[in-house]
Amino acid sequence: MPKKKLDPSTLAFAAIPELNAALKNREISCKELVKFYGKRIETLGPHYNALACSLVKHAHRLTKDIDAEFKDQRWRGPLQGIPYGAKDLLSVAKFPTTWGAKPYASQVFEESATVIRRLDGERALVIAKLSMIELAGGGGYSSAAASLQGPGLNPWNTQYWSGGSSSGSGAAVAAGLVPFALGSETSGSILTPACFCGVTGLRPTYGLVSRHGAMALSWTLDKIGVLAHTAEDCALVLHRIAGGDDADPGSARKSFYYTPEYYRPTKDLNVGYAEIDWAEWPDEPLRPAFASALAAVKSLGARMLESRLPDFPYGPVIGAIIDSEAASVFEQFIRSGQVDQLADQSQIDGLKASLTYSAIDYLKAMRVRAQIQAAFRQLFATVDLLVAPTRLSLPDRADIPFPESEPKRPDQKGVVAGLVQASNLCGLPAITVPCGFVNGLPIGLQIVGPPFQENRVIAFAKAFQSNTSFHRQHPPVA
Repeated sequence: MPKKKLDPSTLAFAAIPELNAALKNREISCKELVKFYGKRIETLGPHYNALACSLVKHAHRLTKDIDAEFKDQRWRGPLQGIPYGAKDLLSVAKFPTTWGAKPYASQVFEESATVIRRLDGERALVIAKLSMIELAGGGGYSSAAASLQGPGLNPWNTQYWSGGSSSGSGAAVAAGLVPFALGSETSGSILTPACFCGVTGLRPTYGLVSRHGAMALSWTLDKIGVLAHTAEDCALVLHRIAGGDDADPGSARKSFYYTPEYYRPTKDLNVGYAEIDWAEWPDEPLRPAFASALAAVKSLGARMLESRLPDFPYGPVIGAIIDSEAASVFEQFIRSGQVDQLADQSQIDGLKASLTYSAIDYLKAMRVRAQIQAAFRQLFATVDLLVAPTRLSLPDRADIPFPESEPKRPDQKGVVAGLVQASNLCGLPAITVPCGFVNGLPIGLQIVGPPFQENRVIAFAKAFQSNTSFHRQHPPVA
């Protein structure tokens, strides 16, 4: 029987279960799939400044064995034969790992990161290293151009930024250049590009996914996660990359099993939110779209409870911890003068200034962090999840420096103010899903849960995506 032909426009944005079914039914071969996505990433990746290094030829050499497995019905799991991209702070053996920065442009490691090796074991195929903000934004940066590949461009409108620091991962998934990508987050670096690019981004609980083989920025905050088209796609990848690793001192030594059959019904959940987060905190042009998004959340039937975050200085606390730990990681790099080769002067200045933090500053921040974690344990005794807008503004322009001042926000606080920083300080799982469009650019909804409750977070996101179609809308492709 002749193979059924797949529509290329459908294939580019197909979810992982759809690709898996096509491979198992032999509607397409792994070789053809790698060729299809490989051509897209090599042709369109540079258009968005998303491609750091192509691994297509390397992946192509592995397709023969994988196709033989499908022919013999030796099925390993849903990621078998699926191409993907990895943020360029994750090492892939024998290939450059630049950390998005000129001083590391020729850096090569002999061993792949643990997450890459785990996906190798599932027979997923890494076809690209994806661009990022240099050194994952350590020290702070003032424009989208703070990257070895240039400013990450948003596939919805290339005049705008794709978001940092996992800029290439967000753009590549949004443009259908890879079915999924790995990213990292210290304080918003998965949620932001996923939101700006209109894709789904999952940040796991701290310690659930090994960081061995990833560039360190902040040992007590760094996390590896997933950007994909759907919440279910993120879950399928997390199932395979989570787990203990003795090579990562921060490993929680826990696994994640995607178990949708055991989800609690949405109507049984208490969901914390604040009306002001949707009506007054976002920039004014975004408010009607967020009002519609909140109505869609409420229609899911959960018990919605007005909530507020505990009152702490989240920004200064997380800033002190990141800067102090980054100073330790990059001390020799800064003192040697190599730091002056970075693209962004404010980042250079920020990294140099990080050396001035004292042990007292760091320990004070860590003590407040412990208080924040205790306060969130109390908060999650009353709610099962927190929901809020992911970002309150549309992305900045990619060709000019970021605005120096933030828009004026309300004095009254709900959930959204500080949620990204607070949830990272507490190591909490979060997911962002597309929830609307403003001026042709996506906006996002973030869902945050207690530690190691990824299934709960994913279930709520999946329910939202089952009742909306924002995640099925895709940008015009160059």
